[in-house]
Amino acid sequence: MNKQVQVHAALFLVALIYGSNYSIAKEVMPDYVGPFGLIIIRVVSAAIFFGLLSRLVVKERIIGWADNMRSIACGVTGIAINQLCFFGGLNLTAPINAALLMVISPVTVLIFSALLLKERVGSRKISGIVLACLGALLLISSSHSAGVTGNWLGDVLIILNATSFGMYLVLVKPLMAKYNAITVVSRIFLVGAFIVVPFGFNQALSPDYSSFPASIWAAILFMIIGVTIVTYLLNTWALKYANPSLVGIYIYLQPVLAILIAVWFGKDVFTIPKALYALMIFGGVYLVSRNKQLTNKTTEEAPAA
Repeated sequence: MNKQVQVHAALFLVALIYGSNYSIAKEVMPDYVGPFGLIIIRVVSAAIFFGLLSRLVVKERIIGWADNMRSIACGVTGIAINQLCFFGGLNLTAPINAALLMVISPVTVLIFSALLLKERVGSRKISGIVLACLGALLLISSSHSAGVTGNWLGDVLIILNATSFGMYLVLVKPLMAKYNAITVVSRIFLVGAFIVVPFGFNQALSPDYSSFPASIWAAILFMIIGVTIVTYLLNTWALKYANPSLVGIYIYLQPVLAILIAVWFGKDVFTIPKALYALMIFGGVYLVSRNKQLTNKTTEEAPAA
């Protein structure tokens, strides 16, 4: 098979897996496993997998006080806060809302790059920030005005998730430039696992796992193996051959697939107002991301779901 076809197939599969996650996770929580219990299952499993991979294959360690402290900060923002807010928010809000609000991650990356790395932000990018944030606020307000409190709270948690992930992408960039990507991911998952366990310990122990139907076990395995492990490995391989603009196209495809899947399985309804807010968010992110050169090592980690 042609290498370019393989690259497109890998990136499309990653987008499809991430897009499916919004609806599949709703099948499991909260009826079978609480959102924080699901986080423990996913993060601890990933920590074990990437820890073994790092030990057996890469055999590299993060050294120095500054790099170790930065890796802890990455574990807090990229795994702990990110996952707690994402699954907590997805548990409350609709899949389409979550998928659309996650798209603003590049906006938060730009904001934190300007604050922490002193990157210059021009008028076009400022316009993009305003447009994307306005679209997100209108989407949240539509949930609130509809009288669905859970949706509104869930939307806010998804925004916090995207914000935390944006900070993580800025913090992790120097580590990705210095160490093997698997070494960094192994460390941040380990840090994240230690933090999330106290939050979801009771939720992880309370379910009667023996009573779970095969479909729920399949959904849990999908989130562990597919969403966490397979997507990372496929992204890592594809980014060796794909340019950042191609990767960006497939990142934009994720919420589109999430919407189609959610509507197809009857998990959500895509209304005209949501379509308008989506256009505002996509337009704002486009203005922010246009001509922005993302390095492969940063893009490897996006998005987090």
